Amino acid sequence: MVVVYFSATATTQSVAKKIALAAGAELKEIIPMEIYTSADLNWRDSQSRSSVEMHDEKSRPSIQPVDVKDAKVIYLGYPIWWDLAPRVVNTFLESVDLKGKMIIPFATSGSGPITNSVKVLKAQYPEANWKEGKLLNGASEKTINDFVK
Repeated sequence: MVVVYFSATATTQSVAKKIALAAGAELKEIIPMEIYTSADLNWRDSQSRSSVEMHDEKSRPSIQPVDVKDAKVIYLGYPIWWDLAPRVVNTFLESVDLKGKMIIPFATSGSGPITNSVKVLKAQYPEANWKEGKLLNGASEKTINDFVK
């Protein structure tokens, strides 16, 4: 069991650490080869890096390798960008063999739900065994423990 997460601002990282602790799981970060700056994350700027990536369905930013070949269960965490998982999450999912793996998504968001992002990921990567996703903004220890159970 492993918790794999992408976090550009440490918000999702904080939740991922709590899940790893509650689940007794290894923690692994999806690290882009080019780290996102504040300017990159400015969603109000249509030319910002995140805006350009999210408006291009084929965008797959380079990431450092994440080894999950021995994991049967992956808690997958990410922030919600444009009602979706960031494109680096697609890069990660396309870099591993998902067959037979259970994926339990979780997310953080400033405004939107996790629903659409999970629906899209399930459609894009049907070879994985997807479980119900959960938005865990500022989740309490009890909420995290209930999610892990």
